[in-house]
Amino acid sequence: MTTTPHPTLRLETPGDAEAIEAVTEVAFREAPHSSHTEQHIVRALRAAGALSVSLVAECDAELVGHVAASKVTLSDGTPDWFGLGPVSVLPAWQGRGIGSALVMECLARLRARGARGCVVLGEPGYYARFGFRVVPGLILPGVPPAYFMALDWGDDRPRGEVAFHPAFAATA
Repeated sequence: MTTTPHPTLRLETPGDAEAIEAVTEVAFREAPHSSHTEQHIVRALRAAGALSVSLVAECDAELVGHVAASKVTLSDGTPDWFGLGPVSVLPAWQGRGIGSALVMECLARLRARGARGCVVLGEPGYYARFGFRVVPGLILPGVPPAYFMALDWGDDRPRGEVAFHPAFAATA
């Protein structure tokens, strides 16, 4: 019986950029609901200094996963909210808990820095396990409501439109 190596999670370092881009591109290559621009988004967030959290997962000195988080803007003016994603794991390493470990660590780091909440655009069945849920009145224009979820850590209940960083429009 083969055991799966336990990944080491750590903050991105400057030397990781190329490997993160490769992991992200490969992770989303066959994803049916992907724009296939996720690697460009991460690069643009990094170039803009907008990566609030950028973590990698390593197994046997190989970078096998990455998660990013960046600030979002809420139309009601509620501050200190973030967007989770992209979350990338090499296909050969998917299904082993690496993505979940990256998401949990990223959320813990956001909370520790005083974040009031986090939004995600993704598969409801996957992200609900971390506490994300559809929040009535909180919307991402042009997206089916079931796929846009939030996790709040404060007493405030934000309402209105959410805008991700302009880097999310990157296509190259």
